[in-house]
Amino acid sequence: MFQNLKVNTRVSLNRLPVLMALYYVIVVNVPIVREFFTIFHGLESVKIGFVLSIPLFFFAAFNFIFQIFNWPYIAKPFFIFLLLTSALVSYAMFSYGVYVDYGMVENVFETNMGEATSYLSLYSIVWFVLMGLVPAILLAMAKLEYPGVKNFLLWKVVGMGISLVIIGVIAAFYYKDYASVGRNNHQLKKLIIPTEYVWSTANYINDTYIKEPVVYQQIGTDAKQSEAARQAEKPTLLVFVLGETARVFNYQYYGYGKPTNAHTSVHDPIFFSHVTSCGTATAVSVPCMFSNMNRSNYSKEKAYNQDNVVDIMSRAGIRSVWREHDGGDKGVAHHIKKMTLMPDDTDPLCNSDNCYDTALLENFAEDTKDLDKNNIIFYHISGGHGPTYYERYPKEHRKFLPDCQRADIENCTNEELINTYDNTILFADYFISEAIKDLKGLTDKYNVGLIYISDHGESLGEDGVYLHGMPYAIAPKEQTHVPLLMWFSEDFYQQKNLDEQCLRKLGKDQPFSHDNVFDSLLGLMDVQTSEYRQDQDIFSRCRS
Repeated sequence: MFQNLKVNTRVSLNRLPVLMALYYVIVVNVPIVREFFTIFHGLESVKIGFVLSIPLFFFAAFNFIFQIFNWPYIAKPFFIFLLLTSALVSYAMFSYGVYVDYGMVENVFETNMGEATSYLSLYSIVWFVLMGLVPAILLAMAKLEYPGVKNFLLWKVVGMGISLVIIGVIAAFYYKDYASVGRNNHQLKKLIIPTEYVWSTANYINDTYIKEPVVYQQIGTDAKQSEAARQAEKPTLLVFVLGETARVFNYQYYGYGKPTNAHTSVHDPIFFSHVTSCGTATAVSVPCMFSNMNRSNYSKEKAYNQDNVVDIMSRAGIRSVWREHDGGDKGVAHHIKKMTLMPDDTDPLCNSDNCYDTALLENFAEDTKDLDKNNIIFYHISGGHGPTYYERYPKEHRKFLPDCQRADIENCTNEELINTYDNTILFADYFISEAIKDLKGLTDKYNVGLIYISDHGESLGEDGVYLHGMPYAIAPKEQTHVPLLMWFSEDFYQQKNLDEQCLRKLGKDQPFSHDNVFDSLLGLMDVQTSEYRQDQDIFSRCRS
């Protein structure tokens, strides 16, 4: 059958861009079709001619762009690759409401295999096969007929010229309409497949692998611990839990109706209600919060090529350990001891594919044995990473039912999806509670404390948006409003001269963000350096 297909399927190289343009308008770009439908539905009136011109405009634009890449020996592999990747992007956009822009591309490149496979489902596979794989195979087996240099170039110029004429005529009649809709809906640009994700990928590859690297810069070279910290009767032991994908709106402490903080509530932690993230994806938020840059001036290139707060604390003599369970430290722990949790069938908290976050605590006794200096243990947990939320907690922690036991969350009911996500919040709360219990057992040896903060939030279908990674400027609050928890022993409060009630009031009333992490850690660990900014240290406001 396939042999006959190979023989009989002939396509003129000149027609290939036209066929591809039609396919991208009619099939691949269903996400932007849906977005246009939503936009027009909200308008009081819209010109029929303008609406009808949109697919024609996209066809002309795609044909013009595809003509640029349509050359002998290049066209077939280029368009096959484009079809396969476009199918994946189309699925992600349509099913989860995400934008595959620079930030999302960065997140994809820095996602490990375990996270990537969590997005697989029967629905996603069928989508990819029908939209991407089948047309790619048909193109691979087709014989492209080359009409000769003269005819090929002539029809290329004619095709591009006709496309420009169509675009010009449409602009002459409906420029005002396009400008109005475009200015009021900036997200449309990010929904166009393949232009946005191809451009973003090219920029990411250039920035990461081609551009000449920035010279590494040491900062905080004058860092040292204060005299009070060096003379303390007991060393400080701080546990810093870096969460994943927790949004504040599903926190019991924030007023949520379910007991999602049932485990930590017995420890009466301090909760900060108004905290915003630096980004909407781990690849941005994690290096940003530990850098000396704020969200307003954050640069990934600079963050990866200069010291962060962990480096400065280490220089001051504070011992740091990083235990990883969420796809990487994003360059934060490049100079300290780092251990990544690997699935192990012999561990009851793991299987061959996945571990639960609580497996990170199995080495707690080892990490805290006979400490003779101030210490920080960082736990980077997988928390509520989706879409396979159900894999983040064991069956005995399925508190909220019915939950969604599948990766294609868009096919679950809203109740199932939210229950599943709430179970991840509750299990992360259990992790924090267990860590606090372990710390309480060491109060005779160390001044102990714990800080928990999430890297970003999550969308659970609000306005048709799922997961995270939206451009920050248009990201919903569900993706940027994150929880911050603190718990300290009595000796910790005394040694740091901290007023507990002041911190509780501060957490209830004042807004903070990831911008405060850098200076707050320096202040809390009594590190003196010219890099420290007291006005961004949360704890400086509550020191006696």
